Amino acid sequence: MVEIDFEVLSSLGLSPVLASRAVRLGDDAAEVPGGARHLARIVEVHREAVAVHDGLMERAARALPRLFRAMQDEGSALAAGDWVLASVESNGQCWVTERVPPTSHIARRDADGRSHPVVSNIDVALLVMGLDDDFNPRRLERYLALVADESILKVVVLSKADVLPSTEVEQHVATLRARLPAGLPMLALNALDPSAADRLAAYVERGQTLVMLGSSGAGKSTLTNTLLGTCIQDTGEVRVHDSRGKHTTTSRSLHRLPGGACVIDTPGLRTLRPDGDASTLVESFVDIAALATRCRFRDCRHGDEPGCAVRQGVDADRLRNFHKLLREVRRDTLNPLDRQRQVAQWKVRGKATKARMKQKRDGSAL
Repeated sequence: MVEIDFEVLSSLGLSPVLASRAVRLGDDAAEVPGGARHLARIVEVHREAVAVHDGLMERAARALPRLFRAMQDEGSALAAGDWVLASVESNGQCWVTERVPPTSHIARRDADGRSHPVVSNIDVALLVMGLDDDFNPRRLERYLALVADESILKVVVLSKADVLPSTEVEQHVATLRARLPAGLPMLALNALDPSAADRLAAYVERGQTLVMLGSSGAGKSTLTNTLLGTCIQDTGEVRVHDSRGKHTTTSRSLHRLPGGACVIDTPGLRTLRPDGDASTLVESFVDIAALATRCRFRDCRHGDEPGCAVRQGVDADRLRNFHKLLREVRRDTLNPLDRQRQVAQWKVRGKATKARMKQKRDGSAL
């Protein structure tokens, strides 16, 4: 059995779907120390432990070794926003015994191609980008590819609208609207202004969970504090020469908002590589996917092929960024044997290039 107080837990973002999944999971799970299980949400993840909240109180907990090993074998781990089953022993030690299958999940890959969870059970992703030197359409496209789950609503939030004249703000917005798919919600605002909470009210409904994503110094923690109506998250100054932050936020943390929604603040991601395959990436670039059906050749790669509708209808820099991301995800999803073959091909090409250069040098010497 699992103890669930839906009215209390709904303020932490519990939905009927997740509640039913938790009940089924509890019915199938084996007995554990501590007896009764209760449903809780992970509000923060640390190296060796997590912080869970059951709607009434927050406490530190550890994952059972069985669960930890099982998730490691799957190449996953617990993330902020996960719903879990927890039990408390007589000595007060709290154990996470099961993870409720999430309704949505965001993960990234590191430089070695390994997957790392970011957050789970998200309804709205606020992609925060500053209108100062943080403004970077290519990086924004990476964040859009990172949030590939179709069940998550993506909203672009252009912070620091107060640092530029209104005409320049409008130019930046127009640049993004011309480049990104139509229909993508986009707001330019001052994260310090209390009116920012009113402008985001449509995405902050009871039971909803939002996540702040963006580079360090973009204004995620500032906007989190504005939504909370109080200064809970630490904020810091940005560097003058590039407007980047100093990673004041060091961990992902979930906070309950006054209206019954939740927000997860996140630190800037040092390695921003989407976790997915080529088909997932194509779904993130919906404009390219739509135009690809009009290309003359069915297997068009949108390079130099004649009759390519994508090259004609998509911003050239956006298309270059798409090709770069595509190369990355294909490389990340190679199995060890394919990696060996790829390295062998590179070596052959390298030797051939050196041989041609040597022939040219020898020919010119004659």
